[in-house]
This record gives sequence, structure tokens and C-alpha cells, in this order.
Amino acid sequence: MNRDEFHEFFKSPGPVVLPVIHVLDTPRTIHNIEMIVEAGAAGCFLINHDFGIDQFEPIIRDARAEFPSLWMGVNFLAVTGRDAFPILGRLESDGCAVDAYWADDARIDERASVQEEAEEIQRVRVESGWSGLYFGGTAFKKQRPVADADLGESARIAAEWMDVVTTSGVATGEEADDTKVSIFRETIGSTPLALASGVTPDNADRYSHVDCFMVATGISQPGNFYDIDANLLKKLLAKTRQLGAKGALG
Repeated sequence: MNRDEFHEFFKSPGPVVLPVIHVLDTPRTIHNIEMIVEAGAAGCFLINHDFGIDQFEPIIRDARAEFPSLWMGVNFLAVTGRDAFPILGRLESDGCAVDAYWADDARIDERASVQEEAEEIQRVRVESGWSGLYFGGTAFKKQRPVADADLGESARIAAEWMDVVTTSGVATGEEADDTKVSIFRETIGSTPLALASGVTPDNADRYSHVDCFMVATGISQPGNFYDIDANLLKKLLAKTRQLGAKGALG
């Protein structure tokens, strides 16, 4: 899927907004998804910050049952695609389709001539039978640091191994460096680029050349890690629609 296809799929000429829900239980997750749907977002991601996959999986199943047609991705915290894809394949075979997997670390190594771990992840993905999109964290927060001089090479390699190259600022809620984002955008060409930290309604136009905003802190209720602020989400969506109308994507 190239950039044009990505935006056509989500019916969004501007950056696609995919809110990230830090899940605690099914009722709270459902409530947050209801706000996301009501605001008109294209979909969402669910992530398990507070417990393991065994407790997370029933919430995923409940959310899918409640919203059978919603575009929904997941992030299993600190788990690479090697371990995630078999779970996602099993969920899909059980009738619980997950549309995307976001890994904080896609195991790209810009220092290596052969991408052994990325290749293994790809093999497992194919064997799993899972059919969703892979958002792979590259030069991502809380992972192995990548030198500024190597950002371009890291991005170039990443585009070969995932559907959506995904990067971030240095920490949750931290804005990404403009130069870093520009290097990624220029290097990966027609591959979609997602940004997964620090986006707010006030700074979204700085990242108008990014294809996807995966956002939690920037649209969360003040002092609340777990619940979406519907008004902030609506403001961000309005901003991205303005950017799309201006043809701001670079």
C-alpha cells in the first residue's frame, strides 16, 4: 500500500488520525471507542500498558464484537511482530479481525548489512496468515537510539519491511524533531509514514507531510492517561481536514 492508496482507503486527503486507547477494561474501552466513532475518526489503536496479552485479548474480542466494522489496530506492549503475528492470525481465524499491528520496535538495524530479525518477523507474518497492515516502529521512543546521521538509512531499510513506517519523538507525548520527520518523509518516498507521539491540534500543521497521526496524550483528558477528550479529538480532526483541503501533504 503506497501513500495514495493509504489516503484513499481511509478517505482522508490529509493526515489520517488514529486515536490510541490505553485499555483498562471492556466498558471503558467501549466508551472511548464510541467517542472516537462519534467524532468521525477513521479508526483506532488499542494498547495494553497495564497488563499482559492474556488479559488484553478478551478486551480486543469484546471491542470487535461491539464494533464489527470499525478499523481497529492493536499494540502488544514490548512485543515484536515475531510473537504478535501468530496471535493475530489466530484471532482472525476465530472471526476477530484486527486490521493493523503496531510494534514499537520493528527490529530494524541500520548498522547491519543483513536484516536478520526483520526477515524473521516477515517470515512469521506470512506463515501466520494474518492479513492486516504492519506499522513498524523505527528510531522509536524508548528503543535503541539511532544516531542522527543514520536516520535516513534506518528509514530506507524500514520501508522494505513494513506497510507503514512509524516513528516518534524521544518519549510519550514529546514532539518529534522536525528534521527527523523530514528525513523520514524524504527517504521513504511513497511508503506511508506515521507519527506516534507529541501530535496535538495546535502543532499538527508542523507535520502536514506525515500520512498518519497515532495520538493518545495530545487528545487525552487532562491528567488522565486512559480517556479521550472528545473536544480535543474533534479539533485535531478539523485541523487535518483543513490540511487535506489545502493539499498540504508533501
